[in-house]
Amino acid sequence: MTDVKRIHIAAGIILNPTKDEIYITQRAAKAHKGGFWEFAGGQVEAGETAEAAVVRELDEEVGIAAKTVEHFISFSHDYPEKSLTFDFFLVSAFEGEPFGKEGQPGRWVGIDTLGEYEFPEANAPVLVKLKETLL
Repeated sequence: MTDVKRIHIAAGIILNPTKDEIYITQRAAKAHKGGFWEFAGGQVEAGETAEAAVVRELDEEVGIAAKTVEHFISFSHDYPEKSLTFDFFLVSAFEGEPFGKEGQPGRWVGIDTLGEYEFPEANAPVLVKLKETLL
């Protein structure tokens, strides 16, 4: 693999008040891993903490103001075409109702049904830990 710049991604696992559902969104068809489902988030900007990035991204992508943000898991994943480092956060309190602010489909799904949705390979450690800790 050529020298690929590692991209730092912060994503939010948005929980409903009873913590048995998570809000997920579908990636745009033209995006990397287009059509796959994901946890809302995006790239950490220079000089920004991962926590600040996830709060900003959740506002930009799904229109919520995250109030309680707790670090959940960090890891790196290399695809042939890009290298990513992830910080995932549990978001258990927020203002507003999440929706696809950028036009992307989004829905509340039961934690026990996450396996029915196709997520990018990089999300595997998150899905395993969610089932272990929240079910």
